[in-house]
Amino acid sequence: METTADSSKRTLVLTRTLSAPRELVFEAWTDPKYLVRWWGPKDFTLPHCEQDYRVGGAYRFCMRAPDGSDHWVRGEYTHIDPPRRLVFTWLREDNEGDIWCDTVVEIMLEQRRNSTLLTLSQTAFATVAHCEEHAMGWGECLDRLVVFAEQIGTHTSQQ
Repeated sequence: METTADSSKRTLVLTRTLSAPRELVFEAWTDPKYLVRWWGPKDFTLPHCEQDYRVGGAYRFCMRAPDGSDHWVRGEYTHIDPPRRLVFTWLREDNEGDIWCDTVVEIMLEQRRNSTLLTLSQTAFATVAHCEEHAMGWGECLDRLVVFAEQIGTHTSQQ
């Protein structure tokens, strides 16, 4: 694995435009009934979603891969500014419960007429390889959120 002192190479930034108001997108990040519908890479499920949603509160999620393997992540909410910003620590655990990834994730939401621009940044990975792995996982996760936001945005506008 490549380790570099240049933190820009170990920082992940992804953006997506979602067809839903940012209040709904923010709620999709903070309400377990929504999280279980989109969280995780393609074809993953979220069988465990524990959340104490408040600054200083903890979360713990289990993402289950299509092959049945479990991928645990936990952390703490450090900043909550609805519906604009959400910041949390991100601790990935291996099968023994040891941490192999310790980073910070920031979600920024900007209303753009009838859509929301989401920017996810995660820093600083220990290695470039860890950053690249998370880029693929988060990319698929955010793609699922785009689809979910379209579904919930359409449902909400019909009420």
